[in-house]
Amino acid sequence: MAMIVVLALPMLALFWAVGAYNRLVSLRNQFRNAFAQIDVQLKRRYDLIPNLVETAKTYMQHERQTLEAVIAARNQAASANARAAGNPANADAIQQMAAAEGMLASSLGKMFALSEAYPELKANQNMMQLTEELSSTENRIAFARQAYNDGVMQYNISLEQFPGSFIASMFSFKPAELLQATEAPEERKAVKVSF
Repeated sequence: MAMIVVLALPMLALFWAVGAYNRLVSLRNQFRNAFAQIDVQLKRRYDLIPNLVETAKTYMQHERQTLEAVIAARNQAASANARAAGNPANADAIQQMAAAEGMLASSLGKMFALSEAYPELKANQNMMQLTEELSSTENRIAFARQAYNDGVMQYNISLEQFPGSFIASMFSFKPAELLQATEAPEERKAVKVSF
């Protein structure tokens, strides 16, 4: 009987460790998948922005600097997103992406604010369609970010709770970074896309 107990305890410990490890791997893959959904929607937005700027350029000829700032912010955000998509568990890449997204939102906000002075632009059918698509995409991004943050929270909790903390330290699992709004108050405002 003692022999069975001596053999059973290591087997139970092994099953426990394998189960805890597999749970962490599963949770990590879930938040990475959630990030992939954000990535899809961000790429959709990045594809819309040049069309939006091109349409606005015809009417906003005196606002060239603003339009160029939007394209520059879009390119910077796309680059930061590509780095973060390569490894969503990289906290620095996620923080850089969030900052670049904040700058893009700020640039878009300025462009839309300036466009209020151009009634012909507001009435342009192509511009109305693009802003509607952008608004829809922004909603999808918000839902995808929420799913990502929920996945990251679940993963991080599992890293901190026992037995996950023990297994995480053994196999070098690192906490993931939440996608949070940047600190600048003007960057916390939603992009206004009404025409």
